[in-house]
Amino acid sequence: MPDDARDAAEEESAFSHPPVAPDATAAYGDHPDQVVDFYAPRGGEESAPLVVVLHGGAWRAPHDRRHLSPFADFLAGRGFAVANVEYRRGTPLPAQGGTGPVAGRWPDTFDDIAAALDGMPGLVREALPGADARRTVVTGHSAGGQLALWAAARHLLPADAPWHLDRPAPLRGVVALAPIADLTVARKLDVCAGAALQLLGGEAGFGERQPYADPALLLPTGIATTLVQGRTDAVVPQVVAEAYAEAAAKAGEVVGLTLLEDVGHFPLIDPAADACAVVAEEIAQLAW
Repeated sequence: MPDDARDAAEEESAFSHPPVAPDATAAYGDHPDQVVDFYAPRGGEESAPLVVVLHGGAWRAPHDRRHLSPFADFLAGRGFAVANVEYRRGTPLPAQGGTGPVAGRWPDTFDDIAAALDGMPGLVREALPGADARRTVVTGHSAGGQLALWAAARHLLPADAPWHLDRPAPLRGVVALAPIADLTVARKLDVCAGAALQLLGGEAGFGERQPYADPALLLPTGIATTLVQGRTDAVVPQVVAEAYAEAAAKAGEVVGLTLLEDVGHFPLIDPAADACAVVAEEIAQLAW
């Protein structure tokens, strides 16, 4: 099958699953997008690890958490408690002619991820009493992978960052799926039609904001991290994940990099794909 046809088939399969309604929803702020959907573990355990999932979609408004709900439900079926986080994303700007949403909202996107993670233990106690927030793994796909890596590196942010933590976040680990993990490389490759550049405010803001947002500059985290990447991913190419892994190695940290043959961008979150089972196993290795 030609590459374009395979990519289209993989995307169609991943988006063919109907959204799965959560067991509970809780707000972590006043904005309509500041909500978390919770999925209870279906393995019968009295206490289950918590997986926080961050959806992708190039930090742009058209893609929300609903497209990741079948993946969240899949993980719940594997015995995890799951928190599917929504966050504010980019919307059309009149100055750009309103031709389409830009990537991300600065600083709102990062405000939301920080607030959701900081408030998660309390939200979980109310929504999923059986979840063990002390065993939390954060996973994210594509743009959500960037946010997951960033969430684990907040203690390395510049001291004047509003999201800075004095100590590492209490996480068991991070599993980043085809992440936009190195914003410099993503910018050079024009990943997702300039999303990395847009996320940081265009040419004027990129250099100033990059130290506050780029996971590849926030190393070593000291938190167990695994990247899962399809070798035939044409949306976020393999070289982006490799650049992050190389940056980690230079910083003295070993980051796992699981490369899947004949896998593109979307099978990683597609419950019908073998790659999704690999993702669940990578999460389990950190969570249990």
